[in-house]
Amino acid sequence: MTSYYMKRYFKNRTFYKIQSQSIIDNPDQRINDDLSAFTGTALAFSLTLFNAAVDLVSFSNILYGIYPPLFIVLVVYSLGGTAISVFLGKNLVNLNFMQEKKEADFRYGLVRVRENAESIAFYGGEENELQLLLDRFRRAFENLSELLIASRNLEFFTNGYRYLIQILPAAVVAPMYFSGKIEFGVINQSVSAFNHILSDFSLIVFQFQSISAFSAVIDRLGEFDDLLDGNEPSVSSQRDSIDGINIVFKSSGPSVLSSNGSLTQSDPCMVLEIRNLTLLTPRSGNVLITGLTMELKEKDHLLVMGPSGSGKTSLLRALAGLWTSGTGEIIYHVRGSMRLQKTNSSSDEPSNMNLEGEELLQSSKQRRDNGIFFVPQRPYMVLGTLRQQLLYPTWTEEVHHSPDNDAQNSDRLPFLSEVFPSDGVSAKSEVPTTAELIEVLEVVKLGYILPRFNGLDSMHDWASVLSLGEQQRLAFARLLLATPTLVLLDESTSALDEANEAHLYSQIEAAGITYVSIGHRKTLHKFHNKALYISKSDSTDTNLRSWELKPTDQLPLEESSPFPS
Repeated sequence: MTSYYMKRYFKNRTFYKIQSQSIIDNPDQRINDDLSAFTGTALAFSLTLFNAAVDLVSFSNILYGIYPPLFIVLVVYSLGGTAISVFLGKNLVNLNFMQEKKEADFRYGLVRVRENAESIAFYGGEENELQLLLDRFRRAFENLSELLIASRNLEFFTNGYRYLIQILPAAVVAPMYFSGKIEFGVINQSVSAFNHILSDFSLIVFQFQSISAFSAVIDRLGEFDDLLDGNEPSVSSQRDSIDGINIVFKSSGPSVLSSNGSLTQSDPCMVLEIRNLTLLTPRSGNVLITGLTMELKEKDHLLVMGPSGSGKTSLLRALAGLWTSGTGEIIYHVRGSMRLQKTNSSSDEPSNMNLEGEELLQSSKQRRDNGIFFVPQRPYMVLGTLRQQLLYPTWTEEVHHSPDNDAQNSDRLPFLSEVFPSDGVSAKSEVPTTAELIEVLEVVKLGYILPRFNGLDSMHDWASVLSLGEQQRLAFARLLLATPTLVLLDESTSALDEANEAHLYSQIEAAGITYVSIGHRKTLHKFHNKALYISKSDSTDTNLRSWELKPTDQLPLEESSPFPS
């Protein structure tokens, strides 16, 4: 189940939607804790029901043969006990559900302190963090107190119900013994059969607390499962008529098969085309960019500028297929032959998806495999060695599924080693050698970290032991190893000095990589020949143009806005 849910969690970028839109709380807790509780409790309940069924069949005939009215008393007693248990424990399901959530929130707060320890220490925010965590713990504790009170009331009734069983059958059968109709041994026999059968009928009474906790787990998993299936209203409500940004991959060969069956010619020098792109925010529908049309050819380098909140990073999200609210077309011109794959990233139309619903995942992998790379401002540091940091994400599968690893894990379960199916667009180059990895570290001026961390195969928390500037240079090392056609840089040198920034830009330009950068520094102008300025607008008018494109050599040097308003 963990393997099944994990694949669906990463499919179609569901993990990104959950985090960016705050759709549900603590998906990690649902995968780790709730799945474990569900499988364990489901197995235990299944065995309990099986034992109860066997026990019921074995003793029903005995009890009914001794005294039929006693069997009727048993059924009435068990039904009454079940009804009272349900009444007393009606709040337990919701309390257990909330307890899972509040404990997960508290645990998440502790994880955030660990991940942001340095920032908190710089701010001197220990007291504030302590107060926030104690507040989360207090809410979990208060809910637990209500849960204990409800459990106590139910337990009082359950114990009384259990003790009454000891005398009830004897009291019913006693008049027959005193009238001489049965022997004393029959009383013991009837008590034993009564207890067995009543225990079977009273499973809900005796297991109500476990059942309520199990129901809360089922509710949380059901909510998560609906989201993964795309049935959650907060997700489906996004898929309306305005979601229509199309991402198209075209081959640079002489002709390619278009989605309508016609042959199209692709300019061999073209890298990226944007046609009439209107970009909206996913949830509120605010207009960020209207009618953007531009093209980028080989050796063209675009600098995206504008005030904070104007939509610069949002444009990169649209180029990467993460944001799809709006209209227009984004065309990537891919080197080498491939089958044209046109994807409407915002819809789940049957014609655009296979039976497994993997269309969006395949288009994301296709973007990377066909030479479209992204470098964020704060690079992602994977859990692994320095070698794995450098090879991520281009050669991740080869690292995890090398012959050495397979030999060590030959007995593992097959479904735990499955990966997403390949989309078959283009083959990756061979995995870089150790010498090549060391060389690229020297190129980005990170060679000194090898002796510091005892080589490429040491394990560390790289996000903590490397400074942000070192992480950014490591991200450029990944980029130089992957050698994509186009790279999208989101303020990727913000933590670097001007000398290192100039060195890295010269390296990717020398590698023949076309790049689109977001940045505020005027020192970036000389590394780009085109500039796109996006102005900030709170208007909902989709006809109001909020961008301007011009060569960087026409940018003024001292104006706060590069373009006259």
